[in-house]
Amino acid sequence: MKLFLFDFDGVLVDSLDVYEKTVTDCLIKINHPLTRGREEFLELFEGNFYESLVKRGVDLDVFMKAAEDILAGVDYSKMKPFGAMMPILNDLKKDHALIVISSNDSPTIQEALRLYHFNGIFQEILGSDFMFSKKEKILYAAKKYHVDLNDIYYIGDTTGDMKEGRQAGVKTVGVTWGWHSKEKMAAVEPDYLFDTPKDLLQLN
Repeated sequence: MKLFLFDFDGVLVDSLDVYEKTVTDCLIKINHPLTRGREEFLELFEGNFYESLVKRGVDLDVFMKAAEDILAGVDYSKMKPFGAMMPILNDLKKDHALIVISSNDSPTIQEALRLYHFNGIFQEILGSDFMFSKKEKILYAAKKYHVDLNDIYYIGDTTGDMKEGRQAGVKTVGVTWGWHSKEKMAAVEPDYLFDTPKDLLQLN
Protein backbone atom coordinates (compact mmCIF):
# COMPACT_ATOMS: atom_id res chain seq x y z
CA MET A 1 0.00 0.00 0.00
CA LYS A 2 1.09 3.52 -0.80
CA LEU A 3 -0.01 6.63 1.05
CA PHE A 4 -1.20 9.56 -1.05
CA LEU A 5 -1.37 12.84 0.84
CA PHE A 6 -3.30 15.60 -0.92
CA ASP A 7 -3.25 19.29 -0.31
CA PHE A 8 -6.80 20.63 -0.50
CA ASP A 9 -6.81 24.16 -1.90
CA GLY A 10 -5.50 24.33 -5.44
CA VAL A 11 -5.23 20.56 -5.80
CA LEU A 12 -8.72 19.21 -5.11
CA VAL A 13 -10.67 22.46 -5.37
CA ASP A 14 -10.25 25.80 -7.12
CA SER A 15 -10.57 27.99 -4.05
CA LEU A 16 -8.01 30.73 -4.60
CA ASP A 17 -10.51 33.60 -4.63
CA VAL A 18 -12.31 32.33 -1.53
CA TYR A 19 -9.17 31.53 0.48
CA GLU A 20 -7.49 34.81 -0.48
CA LYS A 21 -10.53 36.80 0.65
CA THR A 22 -10.73 34.83 3.90
CA VAL A 23 -7.07 35.39 4.79
CA THR A 24 -7.18 39.02 3.63
CA ASP A 25 -10.24 39.71 5.77
CA CYS A 26 -8.63 38.03 8.79
CA LEU A 27 -5.47 40.08 8.45
CA ILE A 28 -7.45 43.30 8.10
CA LYS A 29 -9.45 42.39 11.20
CA ILE A 30 -6.26 42.02 13.29
CA ASN A 31 -4.55 45.08 11.78
CA HIS A 32 -1.98 43.23 9.65
CA PRO A 33 -3.39 43.97 6.19
CA LEU A 34 -1.83 42.76 2.97
CA THR A 35 -0.69 45.73 0.87
CA ARG A 36 0.26 44.10 -2.45
CA GLY A 37 -2.79 41.97 -3.18
CA ARG A 38 -2.59 38.48 -4.64
CA GLU A 39 1.17 38.54 -5.18
CA GLU A 40 1.76 39.08 -1.47
CA PHE A 41 -0.89 36.51 -0.55
CA LEU A 42 0.76 33.82 -2.68
CA GLU A 43 4.15 34.63 -1.16
CA LEU A 44 2.74 33.40 2.17
CA PHE A 45 2.75 29.89 0.65
CA GLU A 46 6.39 29.85 -0.43
CA GLY A 47 7.06 28.20 2.92
CA ASN A 48 4.76 27.04 5.70
CA PHE A 49 1.77 29.40 5.65
CA TYR A 50 1.64 29.85 9.43
CA GLU A 51 5.39 30.37 9.74
CA SER A 52 5.07 33.02 7.02
CA LEU A 53 2.41 34.80 9.08
CA VAL A 54 4.61 34.74 12.19
CA LYS A 55 7.47 36.27 10.19
CA ARG A 56 5.10 39.12 9.35
CA GLY A 57 4.54 39.69 13.07
CA VAL A 58 1.14 38.00 13.23
CA ASP A 59 0.07 36.39 16.52
CA LEU A 60 -1.33 33.02 15.40
CA ASP A 61 -3.74 32.73 18.33
CA VAL A 62 -5.21 36.11 17.43
CA PHE A 63 -5.33 35.18 13.72
CA MET A 64 -7.09 31.87 14.38
CA LYS A 65 -9.60 33.54 16.66
CA ALA A 66 -10.39 36.12 13.98
CA ALA A 67 -10.71 33.33 11.44
CA GLU A 68 -13.49 31.58 13.38
CA ASP A 69 -16.16 34.17 12.55
CA ILE A 70 -14.93 34.75 9.01
CA LEU A 71 -14.80 31.03 8.18
CA ALA A 72 -18.38 30.68 9.39
CA GLY A 73 -19.44 32.94 6.55
CA VAL A 74 -17.51 31.21 3.75
CA ASP A 75 -19.60 30.67 0.63
CA TYR A 76 -18.61 27.18 -0.48
CA SER A 77 -20.47 27.61 -3.76
CA LYS A 78 -17.71 29.97 -4.87
CA MET A 79 -15.21 27.12 -4.67
CA LYS A 80 -15.19 24.71 -7.58
CA PRO A 81 -13.92 21.13 -7.41
CA PHE A 82 -11.47 20.04 -10.06
CA GLY A 83 -13.81 17.49 -11.64
CA ALA A 84 -11.02 15.63 -13.39
CA MET A 85 -9.67 14.62 -9.97
CA MET A 86 -12.64 12.44 -9.04
CA PRO A 87 -11.96 9.41 -11.29
CA ILE A 88 -8.26 9.60 -10.40
CA LEU A 89 -9.00 9.57 -6.67
CA ASN A 90 -11.43 6.69 -7.06
CA ASP A 91 -8.78 4.73 -8.94
CA LEU A 92 -6.02 5.40 -6.40
CA LYS A 93 -8.16 4.57 -3.37
CA LYS A 94 -8.77 1.02 -4.59
CA ASP A 95 -5.33 -0.10 -3.40
CA HIS A 96 -3.96 2.80 -1.39
CA ALA A 97 -4.76 5.16 1.50
CA LEU A 98 -5.67 8.76 0.68
CA ILE A 99 -5.47 11.59 3.21
CA VAL A 100 -5.94 15.37 3.02
CA ILE A 101 -3.17 17.47 4.59
CA SER A 102 -3.91 21.17 4.44
CA SER A 103 -3.36 24.63 5.93
CA ASN A 104 -7.13 25.05 5.83
CA ASP A 105 -9.26 23.96 8.79
CA SER A 106 -10.82 20.50 8.84
CA PRO A 107 -14.50 21.54 9.18
CA THR A 108 -14.20 23.75 6.07
CA ILE A 109 -12.57 20.92 4.13
CA GLN A 110 -15.12 18.35 5.32
CA GLU A 111 -18.06 20.56 4.32
CA ALA A 112 -16.57 21.31 0.91
CA LEU A 113 -15.83 17.63 0.25
CA ARG A 114 -19.40 16.75 1.24
CA LEU A 115 -20.87 19.36 -1.10
CA TYR A 116 -18.68 18.24 -3.98
CA HIS A 117 -19.45 14.54 -3.44
CA PHE A 118 -15.92 13.54 -2.49
CA ASN A 119 -17.48 11.37 0.26
CA GLY A 120 -15.70 8.19 1.25
CA ILE A 121 -12.50 8.89 -0.64
CA PHE A 122 -10.24 10.15 2.14
CA GLN A 123 -9.50 8.18 5.28
CA GLU A 124 -8.59 11.26 7.25
CA ILE A 125 -8.37 15.05 7.07
CA LEU A 126 -5.48 16.74 8.85
CA GLY A 127 -6.13 20.48 8.84
CA SER A 128 -4.82 23.49 10.71
CA ASP A 129 -6.90 22.55 13.76
CA PHE A 130 -4.78 19.38 14.08
CA MET A 131 -1.38 21.06 13.80
CA PHE A 132 0.13 23.88 11.74
CA SER A 133 3.17 22.09 10.30
CA LYS A 134 2.53 20.02 7.17
CA LYS A 135 5.86 18.29 7.74
CA GLU A 136 4.70 17.08 11.16
CA LYS A 137 1.31 16.04 9.75
CA ILE A 138 3.06 14.01 7.06
CA LEU A 139 5.25 12.27 9.63
CA TYR A 140 2.20 11.62 11.82
CA ALA A 141 0.41 9.96 8.90
CA ALA A 142 3.47 7.86 8.03
CA LYS A 143 3.66 6.54 11.58
CA LYS A 144 -0.09 5.99 11.98
CA TYR A 145 -0.49 4.08 8.71
CA HIS A 146 2.85 2.23 8.96
CA VAL A 147 3.95 3.22 5.47
CA ASP A 148 7.60 3.62 4.49
CA LEU A 149 8.53 7.19 3.54
CA ASN A 150 9.53 5.98 0.07
CA ASP A 151 5.92 4.90 -0.49
CA ILE A 152 4.39 8.22 0.54
CA TYR A 153 3.58 10.98 -1.96
CA TYR A 154 2.66 14.51 -0.95
CA ILE A 155 0.71 16.21 -3.73
CA GLY A 156 0.64 19.99 -3.57
CA ASP A 157 0.41 23.15 -5.65
CA THR A 158 2.75 25.53 -3.82
CA THR A 159 6.48 25.69 -3.27
CA GLY A 160 5.83 25.55 0.45
CA ASP A 161 4.11 22.18 0.00
CA MET A 162 7.13 20.82 -1.83
CA LYS A 163 9.55 22.13 0.80
CA GLU A 164 7.62 20.59 3.70
CA GLY A 165 7.22 17.29 1.85
CA ARG A 166 10.97 17.17 1.23
CA GLN A 167 11.67 18.02 4.88
CA ALA A 168 9.49 15.07 5.89
CA GLY A 169 11.44 12.77 3.56
CA VAL A 170 8.54 11.74 1.31
CA LYS A 171 8.14 11.93 -2.47
CA THR A 172 7.02 15.39 -3.57
CA VAL A 173 4.50 15.80 -6.37
CA GLY A 174 3.91 19.30 -7.70
CA VAL A 175 0.81 20.07 -9.75
CA THR A 176 0.50 23.01 -12.10
CA TRP A 177 -3.27 23.59 -12.00
CA GLY A 178 -3.11 25.26 -8.57
CA TRP A 179 -1.86 28.46 -6.99
CA HIS A 180 1.84 28.68 -7.87
CA SER A 181 2.97 28.85 -11.47
CA LYS A 182 4.62 25.93 -13.26
CA GLU A 183 7.86 27.91 -13.38
CA LYS A 184 7.80 28.60 -9.65
CA MET A 185 7.03 24.94 -8.90
CA ALA A 186 9.76 23.67 -11.20
CA ALA A 187 12.29 25.93 -9.47
CA VAL A 188 12.01 23.95 -6.21
CA GLU A 189 12.57 20.67 -8.08
CA PRO A 190 9.81 18.35 -6.82
CA ASP A 191 10.26 14.64 -7.50
CA TYR A 192 7.37 14.87 -9.97
CA LEU A 193 5.70 17.81 -11.68
CA PHE A 194 2.36 17.07 -13.31
CA ASP A 195 0.17 19.19 -15.59
CA THR A 196 -3.05 17.13 -15.43
CA PRO A 197 -4.80 15.02 -12.79
CA LYS A 198 -4.52 11.86 -14.93
CA ASP A 199 -0.72 12.16 -14.68
CA LEU A 200 -1.09 11.12 -11.05
CA LEU A 201 -1.90 7.60 -12.19
CA GLN A 202 1.79 7.20 -13.03
CA LEU A 203 2.30 6.86 -9.27
CA ASN A 204 -0.22 4.02 -8.89
